[in-house]
Amino acid sequence: MSPLRAKAETRLRAAPAHGFTLIEVLVALTIVAVTLMAGMKASGALTLQAQRQTDVLLGQMCAENVLHQMRLSRQMPGVGQSSRECQQGTQTYTLALDVQPTPNPNFVRVDALVRNATEPVLRLTTIVGRN
Repeated sequence: MSPLRAKAETRLRAAPAHGFTLIEVLVALTIVAVTLMAGMKASGALTLQAQRQTDVLLGQMCAENVLHQMRLSRQMPGVGQSSRECQQGTQTYTLALDVQPTPNPNFVRVDALVRNATEPVLRLTTIVGRN
């Protein structure tokens, strides 16, 4: 073996490789993409839950306002079904009331179903009596 050839082989073997291989880069990009997708899904779920919580709170205020009006009116509500609009903040809800008799004539059962534009938000049931 000639000394020049031995020197060239030593240089080729001794030279360290710089950078990453294509496979390593693709694996790293896949890990980052999966992590970002999971973060976006969690963020979307939190946003939907915050909107749902706001709807439930505002819907509960609507239903409780109507039920308090019934109690303060000093007369028994009529048996049957009725519907009305309720404005809370920037939201408009539809409140469906269902008044049913009970075995005791001094009380009626009142079911209040609050809906937003697309779905039911809240259902409250209570008993209203004579004052």
